[in-house]
Amino acid sequence: MKILVGCETSGVVRRAFDALGHDVWSCDLLPSEDGSNRHIICDVRDLLNEKWDLLAVMHPPCTRLCNSGVRWLNEPPKNPPNEATAEEKTVWPLLTREEKLSVMWRLLDEGAALFSDCWNAPIKRIAVENPVMHRHAKERISNYAPPAQTVQPWWFGERAFKATSFFLRNLPKLVGTERLAPPKAGTDEHKNWSQVHRASPGPNRWQLRSKTYQGIADAMAMQWGGQAREVAA
Repeated sequence: MKILVGCETSGVVRRAFDALGHDVWSCDLLPSEDGSNRHIICDVRDLLNEKWDLLAVMHPPCTRLCNSGVRWLNEPPKNPPNEATAEEKTVWPLLTREEKLSVMWRLLDEGAALFSDCWNAPIKRIAVENPVMHRHAKERISNYAPPAQTVQPWWFGERAFKATSFFLRNLPKLVGTERLAPPKAGTDEHKNWSQVHRASPGPNRWQLRSKTYQGIADAMAMQWGGQAREVAA
């Protein structure tokens, strides 16, 4: 199949599909971490009309869409959001509360537009990874449908906690491949499994929080793609 993995810089999902023989490409606004020549630096929306058989959008900017970010629509953060323009970041301390809220609502609109464009792309099979959304985000997405499932890395042999929701179109729910027994809360092992949630604030925190675990990537490739066929069904 001809597959596009959008909003991915790690190459984990791209390589999983490539290992099974698919014609797969990744894209993001940033370069690929593995230096692959099968990574395109662009907005994923620039490629949606290229006759793909499957679109997997792994880490679309979701901070403004998820439940944890809804509070900033009522009371703006003290520090400028990462998605703000350079000019907005510079003048943020000088902006009024209303001006800051205007920026936050604009960023919500932009995030919802990206999700909506991917979700409604002219592609038969679509998977979009995203946390559970708040109502303002849902209202802005064309043909919104709830996520089909929420999985955990430990369903796929990975010693980690990280709830990952998938919005699916014409794709089956992922089935766990190697379910592990989660450690008891309060133990050192439980803390190790919770490294994503315990990550300290910093410039590289987003990379850890957006990581796709190898076990999940392998399951996606096999269960959604399988071994490459000469003609996609």
